[in-house]
Amino acid sequence: MIQAQSYLNVADNSGAKELMCIRVLGGGKQATIGDTIIAVVKEAAPNMNVKKSDVVRAVVVRTRKSVRRESGMLIRFDENAAVVITNEGNPRGTRVFGPVARELRERNFTKIISLAPEVL
Repeated sequence: MIQAQSYLNVADNSGAKELMCIRVLGGGKQATIGDTIIAVVKEAAPNMNVKKSDVVRAVVVRTRKSVRRESGMLIRFDENAAVVITNEGNPRGTRVFGPVARELRERNFTKIISLAPEVL
């Protein structure tokens, strides 16, 4: 569960390395896999298009809190991670690192699914 002030790693090559959530979009106080958040970049790589202290939109792709599937299976990751997206919902980076959850397909983030090396 991601809430305001939560730190997330960035799972793409947009230039950001660490985000801090400042708002969960779509109602509710907590975000889970597939939810969109507004975050501020806390750490960034030099000479990239996303700079430190930029306010960005991101979609949560991995959480430490387990997510229950329809089949009854629980899925949990080792870290909280997000992918920086544009206002249209497309990723700002050209690559996605690490596994992502299948729940993103139900939320119509098919571009992120296609860029990911592994879908769990």
